Amino acid sequence: MEQTRSVRTEKKRSEPLFHITKRSTVTLAQAILIRAIAILAALLLCALVTVVLTGDNPISVFITVYKGAFGTGRTLVTIHDIAILLCVSLAVTPAFRMRFWNIGAEGQTLIGGLATALVMFFLHDTMPTLPLVLLMLAAGIAAGMLWGVIPAFFKAHWNTNETLFTLMMNYVAIQLIEYFLKIGDKSGSNVVGPALLGEGIPNLFGVQYLFNILVVALLTVVLYVYLNYSKHGYEIQVVGESENTARYIGIDVKKVIIRTMLLSGAICGLAGFLIVGGASHSINASIVGGRGFTAIMVSWLGKFNPITMILTTLLLVFLGRGADEISTQFGLNSSFSNILTGIILFFIIGCEFFIRYQVHFNHSRRKDERTKAKETPNTTEDA
Repeated sequence: MEQTRSVRTEKKRSEPLFHITKRSTVTLAQAILIRAIAILAALLLCALVTVVLTGDNPISVFITVYKGAFGTGRTLVTIHDIAILLCVSLAVTPAFRMRFWNIGAEGQTLIGGLATALVMFFLHDTMPTLPLVLLMLAAGIAAGMLWGVIPAFFKAHWNTNETLFTLMMNYVAIQLIEYFLKIGDKSGSNVVGPALLGEGIPNLFGVQYLFNILVVALLTVVLYVYLNYSKHGYEIQVVGESENTARYIGIDVKKVIIRTMLLSGAICGLAGFLIVGGASHSINASIVGGRGFTAIMVSWLGKFNPITMILTTLLLVFLGRGADEISTQFGLNSSFSNILTGIILFFIIGCEFFIRYQVHFNHSRRKDERTKAKETPNTTEDA
């Protein structure tokens, strides 16, 4: 009897405070609520940190966040930033759906921008605008496709690690741009600007960035249809779920891998064309600005759905520009905006855990067991 009681007591003591289970279903309303709570918590923590450092009113912090993205004269710039980040995110999405972990969007976009810059550098004074723009577009897309198909070919034929391969090619692209900067501009500024590249794509209807925004909007719709309603999109999904199943039903897995990475590289090259030819009219090694890595998070948070990714991109750009504005307006170190951005991203990524899993606390069950034990006589002890 004493041994049985000891075992029962030890079992209760070793029981954890909580346990985690995977959610079977999550409604859209629940997912939206969890994400909204996470964003609100992130903003409150950012406001608290800022108030502690500056002593300012927390309401002014939130106003500063909004003005940083949609203040006077900034709305169009913010929309353009959303479009470019979305374009790079769309590029990695087909590969991710196929479970091909393309971490090389940064390099593929850079090499597309470099090819665009080379065309502008050598031909902007010798060709009419329309043929020049078409040649810039073709060069950017072709370069991005080349940079994407190389790791795909090695993966398809020799099963190399695509994560490391694409990551290493980012650094190769950076060094190629550095080499071009050295021979293109002898001043040592590490930037080849409009004086050497020309004006690139003219403003559409006199509105800056409108061309880029419309191109990305059209691309989003086309890619959504391609992934969800085409034979190629179906093959990408099947290969991503199981390569053996794909082979069993007659899908050429090697062909799908190479074709999909050609598409991803082409979209990255398009993004490089839009950045260099349609926005900055310049080239340097940091012109992509880390969008290739942020795009990975956008694609994952958007569940590889191009339409959902619009909202994800909007959220990240809005909060990022707001963090930059807080750092500027309150006279804080430039690295402070990175800290605020990190806090925000931590909460956004963390909320995905609570969407997928549910936390159950055991204290209520313990209370019920204690109550039940008091009401039920101990028959073993009576015996």
